[in-house]
Amino acid sequence: MTGMKLPKRKIWMLPLIFSLLGTVILALISISVSYPLFNRKSTSSTPEPQFVEQRLHATPTSPDSVPKLAYLISGSSGDGATLRRTLKALYHPRNQYAVHLDLEASAAERLELFQFVENDAVFGKVGNVRMVVRANLVTYRGPTMVSNTLHAAAILLREGGHWDWFINLSASDYPLVTQDDLLHVFSSIPRELNFIEHTSDISWKEHHRARPILIDPGLYNSTKSDVFWASNKRSMPTAFKLFTGSAWMMLSRPFMEYCLWGWDNLPRTVLMYYANFLSSPEGYFHTVICNADEFRNTTVNHDLHFISWDNPPKQHPHFLSTNDYQKMVDSNAPFARKFGSDEPVLDMIDSELLSRVDDGFVPGGWYTAEGNLRSDIERNNTVLKPGPGAERLKQLINSLINHKDFHSTHCV
Repeated sequence: MTGMKLPKRKIWMLPLIFSLLGTVILALISISVSYPLFNRKSTSSTPEPQFVEQRLHATPTSPDSVPKLAYLISGSSGDGATLRRTLKALYHPRNQYAVHLDLEASAAERLELFQFVENDAVFGKVGNVRMVVRANLVTYRGPTMVSNTLHAAAILLREGGHWDWFINLSASDYPLVTQDDLLHVFSSIPRELNFIEHTSDISWKEHHRARPILIDPGLYNSTKSDVFWASNKRSMPTAFKLFTGSAWMMLSRPFMEYCLWGWDNLPRTVLMYYANFLSSPEGYFHTVICNADEFRNTTVNHDLHFISWDNPPKQHPHFLSTNDYQKMVDSNAPFARKFGSDEPVLDMIDSELLSRVDDGFVPGGWYTAEGNLRSDIERNNTVLKPGPGAERLKQLINSLINHKDFHSTHCV
């Protein structure tokens, strides 16, 4: 009896079934390798950030041994000559500078400043001085001064390379130490620190500045006029706490990036609030920094200025004279204000503190008293020759950051 033969259909189906099973097994192996569904460790891994803000951070501070400073020097009508003098007294090839004459200055005065910057041989060689060509209209008592400061900081961030601190000054400010003194002392200072005089005790300012609603015509007009007030009052904010202080400050690069980029919405929210606030330069940066968890513990409660005020303070300080010279020196501050144009005390500061000759730069590691430049100042500008001003400034800084209550008095 011959053997039984399987039907042809069964013969070709068996290889098909085995082939399908093999394909399924290979697919499962591939999936398990690419996506370890059964790997328990994957369930405990850190989740990806859900919001773009979590991916944004300030630029790390520079590792350079000598810091770089970014200056805004601003002025208005009639300030061109004093601004030029202040710029030369502050100049150092390591730093970055933005100069601004507001729209109240004539076109001829702004052109004269532009030509001064463009034609100076040292500025041209180093390339670290720029004029804010699209001038702003600035009202000191309104928010336009804040917007002008942010504008200049944005230009310096975009064009000024990697600097460490931003310092805002006016044409009526003047240095009491050399830039070599300043750079030498701040070489040993943590670069996340922000020198900003501030307090949460706004006292009389609540009823005279916070509750009134102010309008600054400089935001929408091309000619300067004084601020005016709306008839209604507003309540105190509850989304953030108000702080006040000096309008002059030295702010870290990470904090300035935060104010401009605002990886949370606080800087923009506070800016819109201060658009209707009298003397907003004395509150905007103070309120932002003290309400930002990332920065509130970086404050040093000093504006690095010697200023002579009335008691109680008025809108503007006294003009300084030779009678104030010794008090300025004894303050150990690196800057002073407010000076009139060509005040004799400026000549005294040039001669006694800066060793600066008329219309010249301040001597230092990059520039000799005879007026000779280092040939490589664009690349090698870290040679410093600090003088007595460095010792005075060091005393001030040490008294601030080494004070026993320093870490418990941020933003109080």
